[in-house]
Amino acid sequence: MTTSPITNIRNFSIVAHIDHGKSTLADRLIQMTGGLSDREMAGKEQVLDSMDIERERGITIKAQTVRLKYRAKDGKDYVFNLMDTPGHVDFAYEVSRSLAACEGSLLVVDASQGVEAQTLANVYQALDNNHEIVPVLNKVDLPAAEPDKVKQQIEDVIGIDASDAVMISAKTGLGVPDVLEAIVTRLPPPKGDRDATLKALLVDSWYDVYLGVVVLVRIVDGVMKKGSRIRMMGTNAAYDVERVGFFTPKMQQVDELGPGEIGFITAAIKEVADTRVGDTITDDRKPITEMLPGFKPAIPVVFCGLFPVDADDFETLRAAMGKLRLNDASFSFEMETSAALGFGFRCGFLGLLHLEIIQERLSREFDLNLIATAPSVIYRMKLTDGGEIEIHNPIDMPDVVKIAEIEEPWIEATILTPDDYLGSVLKLCQDRRGVQKELTYVGSRAMVKYDLPLNEVVFDFYDRLKSVSKGYASFDYHLTDYKPADLVKMQILVNGEPVDALSMLVHRTRAEGRGRAMVEKMKELIPPHMFQIPIQAAIGGKVIARETVRALRKDVTAKCYGGDVSRKRKLLEKQKEGKKKMRQFGKVDIPQEAFIAALKVDG
Repeated sequence: MTTSPITNIRNFSIVAHIDHGKSTLADRLIQMTGGLSDREMAGKEQVLDSMDIERERGITIKAQTVRLKYRAKDGKDYVFNLMDTPGHVDFAYEVSRSLAACEGSLLVVDASQGVEAQTLANVYQALDNNHEIVPVLNKVDLPAAEPDKVKQQIEDVIGIDASDAVMISAKTGLGVPDVLEAIVTRLPPPKGDRDATLKALLVDSWYDVYLGVVVLVRIVDGVMKKGSRIRMMGTNAAYDVERVGFFTPKMQQVDELGPGEIGFITAAIKEVADTRVGDTITDDRKPITEMLPGFKPAIPVVFCGLFPVDADDFETLRAAMGKLRLNDASFSFEMETSAALGFGFRCGFLGLLHLEIIQERLSREFDLNLIATAPSVIYRMKLTDGGEIEIHNPIDMPDVVKIAEIEEPWIEATILTPDDYLGSVLKLCQDRRGVQKELTYVGSRAMVKYDLPLNEVVFDFYDRLKSVSKGYASFDYHLTDYKPADLVKMQILVNGEPVDALSMLVHRTRAEGRGRAMVEKMKELIPPHMFQIPIQAAIGGKVIARETVRALRKDVTAKCYGGDVSRKRKLLEKQKEGKKKMRQFGKVDIPQEAFIAALKVDG
């Protein structure tokens, strides 16, 4: 197969907010250019969302790429490399990599809902990559669609000209041919020199059981050939290329990839960890000196412990995490032990949705039953001896005397909400120690920017935001910096013993409320024993909340009928002594369900 001239190549990604129809538009483009026959498309929505979870939840998690051939109205044959990107904030790093490999973007906006928070975040990323942007209004066939209003919104909020936005309905295929023409006429072709030394960007990599690691590359200069020897500049490792090809979405092998093209290579690479996303690939014999600007590595923001319910599953869990790590470089884990939960792993995630997805994949694909501890973030502690440490597990916190200052991460959140719910949204942010930065209007919707501590967001902020705004508010955030905070370590003591899985770092003003909620919940969950069990929330030596689980009592005076009262009293005293002794030496069994339920508590 001959390589297309570089002027006839178009590399573009589709960016949009969640649910605005990216993957459906990708389906239509594949169908209309003949990438897959109608028979192959039949009964399958979102062809590029390959994971079951993606299909069920209707979200894209992994960015996917596909090459399409299109004959334009000018009679020329064009090659399109399409990248379908995720819309959710947790997977923003997937978006950034896809954008770096393209020259243009289709901005899909729902004609009935308008511009949302994620739309903004993703468009700004595209503009940072100097992309040419073509606005596309989707769902124009809905009765609630207001295309003119949304065009105005795009111009007001994002500041790009939307007068010639393409009107489509991705579901029915209405207007999709105009999108194909717009890609040809309005997006620029890539630049690159075929005769220069090989220079390619490593866009993504994943593990395939038969081929080993498959690497997705964007060729900038030079040619990538089968059998050539390449070098990864970041890891300084050299490999022999075994296969070169592209996806149509099916894998198709070719002899070479030229400049401007996006395709895959395999080179007997064993570990996905050896292929750093954003790395530069060059020729091993005459390497280039300067690397391409990569993209920021994905930094985990939320941490939580994952423990198997059945201790025998520990090795299975270790293997399963290793496999997931192969396909998701942003997921990190290390071993940890807990007195209450046994052996498990401390894992790092990009956000709560990422955590949920990983947990679901572990239970689904590997049939594991897991307990997750309360999510926490990375705190920085400045010590009195001048040192500085990072902590993402409250158990590791040093003695209070040694700490000079604790800093916590803050984020800047952008929230778009209909006017009716603005009051509740502001109250929610205020309750979470937020600092309002600005409030502007986009048509009838308010756009609020808040500085919020990440600690308050990871717990259940997203769910609360959805409930106070009846699901209409959209939310996007990015980390800004660390600020000093008055944080304390709160422990839950059951019968005087601290339960490590339930300790957490909370703001001093919040400690009492969170502690009270925790002990009340634990009181319901711990079954009565033969002795009474005190459950306390404590900060250091100070108890801030307490509940007591009543003891199971045997009626020891049942056999005394009539007679002197001192007999009854003697028996009761004897029972009391016994209970006291039991409480001293008795072990409290906390059922697994209690941990799961207690960790879901909303302070």
